Amino acid sequence: MFDGTVGPVSRDGATGPAGAVRRGMAAEPAGAVKPVRRRRLPLVGLLVLPLLGGLVPLLAVPGTAQAASGCSGRPAKTVEFSTGELRVYKSRAHACAVTVAKKPGKRRTMSVTLQARGGRVVSDKGSYTKMAGPVTVNALNRCVRATGAIGKKSVSTGWILC
Repeated sequence: MFDGTVGPVSRDGATGPAGAVRRGMAAEPAGAVKPVRRRRLPLVGLLVLPLLGGLVPLLAVPGTAQAASGCSGRPAKTVEFSTGELRVYKSRAHACAVTVAKKPGKRRTMSVTLQARGGRVVSDKGSYTKMAGPVTVNALNRCVRATGAIGKKSVSTGWILC
């Protein structure tokens, strides 16, 4: 009903949220009692969140440095040299490589190359502060070789993962 006042008006003339009639819903009889709905979601959330927080450290698999390297798979070979190290990772069908600086900070020329036997060389070369790569090749049942360089120092693996 509309009587010129601002806001919804109920049958008894009250305005505001207490007397509001929802759009698209039939008005309830004056003596009807609505069932009370309780929200249990916050209580369940408070109980479940600490349990999930305790499981997070268990989900990390030791021995894989995915966050630090950008490569998936298990570490297959690490070759150290004076300015950093070359890391090669292997999953079932792929090989991945990164070159990581021993002392990150200032920009230096870094590169990493990776080649599967019978395939093309994939490389990443540029001026980086911490890491060159990752570079990935398909290496299902193939040998690979990787080369990493930081500044004028470099290292190569030869054919590995055969």
